[in-house]
Amino acid sequence: MDGDRVEIDGGIMEGGGQILRVSTALSCLLGLPLRVRRIRAGRSQPGLRPQHLSGLEIIRDLCEGKLEGGEIGSTEISFTPGKIKGGTHIADTKTAGSVCLLMQVAMPCVLFAASPSELRLKGGTNAEMAPQIDYTVMVFKPIVEKFNFTFNCDIKKRGYYPQGGGEVIVQMSPVKELSPINLTERGTVTKIYGRAFVAGALPIKLAKDMSAAAVRCIRKEIRDLYINIQPVREPDDQAFGTGSGIIVVAETSTGCLLAGSSLGKRGKNSDKVGIEAAEILLRNLKHGGTVDDSLQDQLIIFMALAKGVSRVKSGPITLHTQTAIHFAEQLTKAKFTVTKSEEDDPSKDTYVIECQGMGMTNPNL
Repeated sequence: MDGDRVEIDGGIMEGGGQILRVSTALSCLLGLPLRVRRIRAGRSQPGLRPQHLSGLEIIRDLCEGKLEGGEIGSTEISFTPGKIKGGTHIADTKTAGSVCLLMQVAMPCVLFAASPSELRLKGGTNAEMAPQIDYTVMVFKPIVEKFNFTFNCDIKKRGYYPQGGGEVIVQMSPVKELSPINLTERGTVTKIYGRAFVAGALPIKLAKDMSAAAVRCIRKEIRDLYINIQPVREPDDQAFGTGSGIIVVAETSTGCLLAGSSLGKRGKNSDKVGIEAAEILLRNLKHGGTVDDSLQDQLIIFMALAKGVSRVKSGPITLHTQTAIHFAEQLTKAKFTVTKSEEDDPSKDTYVIECQGMGMTNPNL
């Protein structure tokens, strides 16, 4: 069997956990045995962290596969996938490792399972270096469902750095195949909304300050639009630990959703948190693309699996997206092209990501 293993270099390009997520999900879907070497070689703490290990374990359990080298700090793993089955699967990072990243690795696989699945994901819901759960629900979910599937995401408890302790339940039914998407028309921004939250020991005033600072910042650029950023205090029984943050979403006339978000941390002024989120949103609105830079790379695996040609207009291509494309092409028969968008104002940095998907079909349906 070992002669047929696909060899993956986990240290190239973005060089982080994303390589593991994309390649193990595709290994599971395509039944390809895999060896990943030099895992997170470029990071300050190379090798598997608890979050990456939880992701590998949920994939292993989803398909009754075999995982070797699955321990914290390991820089090489071998994975032999089995058959994807539905049912309930639990992944717990036991840290503030992101539940959203666990969702990223598991979701493509359970779409092609034999029966409906329930994923119980435990860890951080609003963590650094990962999409916040609010982003997943407000932006990722409505856009990714354009591939013609739906899922339910129930936030049972929010969890923050450093302990985590959050829990999210994702339910989804399998599909026969994924439809391609065409996201090339931005349209005009019709509304801007969001939520600024505090949890645990923090006063609601901080949420109000984040919200007000974000609104002031956006107002300098966009004057005539209603902006509704709700300050919220998370109920104590629905949050573990102390945390704060903000997400601001712009919706357009064609149904595009672009966002900016930021997390509070000790010593960081709450105005600064609000301004940071607003500036990220404004930057994403400037480039003229239909997706923001957090969504760009998350769509790649679905484009690769879909049947037909998907087209997405985006701003500058992130290293995460280049990395996802590289490994999607290495493992599937999908073909990607990235071209500078011609019809736009040449001063804008806009690109079209096009993919001829492999047309994965679910053998169980």
